[in-house]
Order: sequence, then C-alpha cells, then structure tokens
Amino acid sequence: MAEESKPNGNENAEASEIVEAGPVSRWLTENDFDHESLDPDNLGVEMIKVEAEFLIPMATALRAYGFNYLQCQGGYDLGPGKELVSFYHLIKVSDNAEKPEEVRLKVFLPRDNPTVPSVYWLWKAADWQERETYDMYGIIYEGHPNLKRLLMPEDWVGWPLRKDYVSPDFYELQDAY
Repeated sequence: MAEESKPNGNENAEASEIVEAGPVSRWLTENDFDHESLDPDNLGVEMIKVEAEFLIPMATALRAYGFNYLQCQGGYDLGPGKELVSFYHLIKVSDNAEKPEEVRLKVFLPRDNPTVPSVYWLWKAADWQERETYDMYGIIYEGHPNLKRLLMPEDWVGWPLRKDYVSPDFYELQDAY
C-alpha cells in the first residue's frame, strides 16, 4: 500500500496565505487596477487593499461598475507604531437585486503621514464620515471641502481613538460663556 503524504507545517502556512480573488477583485484585475485581495470578513464581504494614490481611480471605476452607495467610511488603528486604516464599505443598490453586492476597500496609511484623497466628490455621504475619521484618528483627506474637527473642540491636541493617545489630565474650555 502506498503511504499518503501529509503536508508539513510550512505547506499549510503557504496555502493559508493565498486568498482567492472575489468577483470585484477579478473585475479590477481584468481592467488593470493594481490592488490586493484580502480575506473576506466574517459575513463574507469581499475586502480589497488599495494604495492611497490609486483610491480615486479605483473608486471611480467601482462607482461606474455599479457601486452607487457608500454605506460607511471609517478608520481604525492597528496599534501603537503600526499603520492606520481608512476603509470604505460600498454597495450596489438596485431595484432587482435580492441581496445587494458589497465590497470593502481598505487603505493602509503610515502613522507619521496618514494622507489619502477624499471620496467626497464621488459619494457625498463621505462628508461627515471623513471628518469624524480625521477628528478621531488624524487621517487627512486631501480635497475634502471642509476638513475640520467634528466631535472634539477645534483646539484639541491629538487624536483620541489612536491606541497610543494619552488623555490630557485637564482641558479648559475657552470662552464658554
């Protein structure tokens, strides 16, 4: 009898690093858009990593492809000293679809200069969402028409939702009356 060969740990690690491209990723590849497929989220939503300089061309193409609704834009911090992430959850809204198609774009940004183009001009829903992400994480959305603090006072120092943020012991309200 022939003995079955069992994969060793290295082969399993290599196999787990390969992410199968979803339908949106395949469409982007066919149309020469540089990107990287990420593992789908827990609900099966396709996730795509995009470089900041390619966000606007890719977002424009996806809008033309039918992703006409920006459900959510936000950000998060991968940890002290690590990258910040700006994400965009896009949906194809149509009358004849049982379940709308969804995709999430992620832009990984360096902590010392987290700058990405604004998608406000494609989806007006990005207006306050980008402002909130700027206010909490310090991600700068170039081209945003009114990028200023939304939740914190204008003179607040720092970005409260960054994982390395140190809360001040005291904050004095100026001209409160």
